[in-house]
Amino acid sequence: MGIEEGRLAAGVVAALLTGAGACTSGGEPAARPKATAGPACEDGTYAWFNVDRRDVLTGVAEKQRLGKEGGVLTREMTPLHVPRVAVAFERGPGIDAKAVLRSLGTRTGDADDDPGFTDVHRPAPDPRAVTTDMEGAGTFVNYSWVKQVVADFTYTCGDGGRTTGRATSWVVNGSGVLDCSLPAEDAKEGDPALAAARFSCDPHDPAVKPGKGRPARPASS
Repeated sequence: MGIEEGRLAAGVVAALLTGAGACTSGGEPAARPKATAGPACEDGTYAWFNVDRRDVLTGVAEKQRLGKEGGVLTREMTPLHVPRVAVAFERGPGIDAKAVLRSLGTRTGDADDDPGFTDVHRPAPDPRAVTTDMEGAGTFVNYSWVKQVVADFTYTCGDGGRTTGRATSWVVNGSGVLDCSLPAEDAKEGDPALAAARFSCDPHDPAVKPGKGRPARPASS
């Protein structure tokens, strides 16, 4: 497996996860009281704003040196961020959470590609389940990520009644492996591969710097 996308200092990890949605709290909706009024109308209109859709590093392992014969990466991943599917209401009558998420998924194009996008009971992926077999020598790092979607909304009824809140979900449960001695291919700030390199590689290693470079050697299946 090669680099799919992109040792962070603790502050950088926090910045990454906070940056996963400028409109989020650590990548997740802040705790807000649910509306206590009766349910809203069924034929209202959604308006979405502060829509943020980006890749978020969810787990990373310590670097592991392999000889020329390669081998299995055995370092267990450390979970960094737990993605969730949720709707938090700020004010106004309550709305069916699945309907809210379906509207958001339609807005971002994710609803049809991933049915789990609207499932508030969807379990978070476990990054510790990832195993990788590498071919050849290198200093490798396993990492995992999701594409997180967060947005604020208003739901307006014909009589002017309005509900406001925030919805969050995720798609693309991804994983990758990088070689600390190689620059991350086309890595940009915010890419999971670059974040993982800064977490586990040495500060002077080529993989910690953004910019176009060679990919790591592929993992064997």
